[in-house]
Amino acid sequence: MKMEMMINSQKITGNERMEVLNPYDNTVVDTIPLADQKTVYDAIKSAKNARQDINKLTSRQVYYSLHDACEQLRQNRKKIARTITQETGKPINASYYELDRSIETLIFAAEESKRIYGENVPIDAGLGGQDVMAFTKKIPLGTVAAITPFNYPVNLAIHKLAPALAAKNTVILKPSSQAPLSGLMLAHILAEHFPHGVVNTLTGTGKIIGDILVTHDDVNKISFTGSVPVGRQIAKNACMKKVTLELGGNDPTIVLESADIDKAVEEVANGAYLFSGQVCMGVKRIIVESKIIDEFTDKLVKKTNKLKVGNPMDKNTDIGPLINHEAAEKVNRLVEDAKANGATVEAGGKMEANFYWPTVISRVNEEMELVKNETFGPVAPIIEVHDIDEAIRMANNTPYGLNAGVFTENIHEALKCVNMIESGSVFVNKASTFRTDNMPFGGFKNSGTGKEGIKYAVEDMTRTKLIGFNLN
Repeated sequence: MKMEMMINSQKITGNERMEVLNPYDNTVVDTIPLADQKTVYDAIKSAKNARQDINKLTSRQVYYSLHDACEQLRQNRKKIARTITQETGKPINASYYELDRSIETLIFAAEESKRIYGENVPIDAGLGGQDVMAFTKKIPLGTVAAITPFNYPVNLAIHKLAPALAAKNTVILKPSSQAPLSGLMLAHILAEHFPHGVVNTLTGTGKIIGDILVTHDDVNKISFTGSVPVGRQIAKNACMKKVTLELGGNDPTIVLESADIDKAVEEVANGAYLFSGQVCMGVKRIIVESKIIDEFTDKLVKKTNKLKVGNPMDKNTDIGPLINHEAAEKVNRLVEDAKANGATVEAGGKMEANFYWPTVISRVNEEMELVKNETFGPVAPIIEVHDIDEAIRMANNTPYGLNAGVFTENIHEALKCVNMIESGSVFVNKASTFRTDNMPFGGFKNSGTGKEGIKYAVEDMTRTKLIGFNLN
């Protein structure tokens, strides 16, 4: 296959191309064009010109357009899932699961397109408001630019594109250059069901594309998932635009003495090693009470040692490669630094090519670089605490605040944790990795601003207009 950019429903080749590599064996999966400045301006113009066309559609028509796109996505499930695995190294079972979630997310968006309500406003409650009737109407922002990362190339794109379309905005997708192919496939499917120019795509360097999208007056919202430094720069340069930033997390999962340890081990292992740890709400810090830390560690080691590392196309593989060699080297450096400062590797700790084996590391303290910032790799760092108050303090000792989990069978402990942990979501007897696609998703502090989750994203992709009538 040869993927191209798409502007006004036309394929755009570009003058230069870059390779997309398979992290498993570094073979070339495909090449993509590099957009120049003119191409970016053309995409913005296309999206602006198409606003009238999508606004002419009824909510019923938007619903059926999204619903039909969903069916086409379902028909292409196998092909797109294999593409996700080829460009990201994600185990094939996880890629199928991403497609299933994406199909459901598109259904949520279709349903939400029929639920965009205004409200009656009691103007007569204010001075001078007698004999005036008023109501609000939700109208589109205009054009939404979606900038997505490599780790969930279809699902995260849908979380931006689908609610934008449901609210009758035009869109421009800029996928990660590391894994752009499956996101482009999704965009092509959506474009087939909407007027020309409603869905546009750009590929290439963030420096050229992102800077123009963020500052251009005809782009009305930026929805970005990625790093904190880039997110801060977007927030600084976006000026009067609406901005949604999902900037990752250093997510804690607390395991208290009262916990069901077997349940906690199962959830923590899944959360720490999901997609080789390259997940923003993955389990990044495991905070365990001292009375149960030995039992918890032993069981987590046994669980970890059973995981299969290998070819992500093999349905029996649990752990595939990281996105590239630099990512694997960074994880290895952080683990080695922790070891040099007194931590103990209980399982794993091995690097080979782009692979890093799932790793349990104990005797970790909160000053180690491994847990001070987000580690994007399959590492389960265990930190010992003596009571719930120390656990909560440690959970909050981070500039991030995306998701958190706590394991306890004590309702009082559970309520104390959910009230005091500074995080966008806190789950009891689930790891921090838990997410459904209809829930409000987004963190506090450096984890970003705004919420994803279709209903909440749709709300943020509209403006409120007040309409009033003088009845006198």
